[in-house]
This record gives sequence, structure tokens and C-alpha cells, in this order.
Amino acid sequence: MSTMPRDIREQLLTRDTEFQRLAREHSLYESQLQQISRSPFLNAEDLQQEANLKKKKLRVKDEMERRVALLSKVEEVH
Repeated sequence: MSTMPRDIREQLLTRDTEFQRLAREHSLYESQLQQISRSPFLNAEDLQQEANLKKKKLRVKDEMERRVALLSKVEEVH
């Protein structure tokens, strides 16, 4: 029986220090994006920072998903 992606994420969060670092980084970017979105007016610098944070957050999420997929494949083999 294959393990669900959510279960795999939980395993990685408890055992994999790199995945833990990625999760913290993802949360940090999300917090920074929420802070920017609270501003009633965004200047060009804010908009650029927002775009950069979104890209960073997406890269981190992609890496986390890649790790989940790798572990899923390993568990399918066993």
C-alpha cells in the first residue's frame, strides 16, 4: 500500500533536516508576502520584492514536492 503524500511530508518534516529548512523558508516567504499584502499602497520596490518572494517561495515548494515524490517512489518499490 502506498503512503499518501501528506504522510510522506510528515515523515520528511520529522526526519529530514533539509526538508525542515525548506519548510521554514517557505513559511518565512509566506509571512513576508502577507506583510506586503497588508500595505494599502505598494510602490515599485514593494511590487518587485513581492514578485521575488513569490518566485523564491515557488522554488522552495517545488523542491519540497520533488523530495516528496522521490520518497513516494522509494516507498512504492518497497
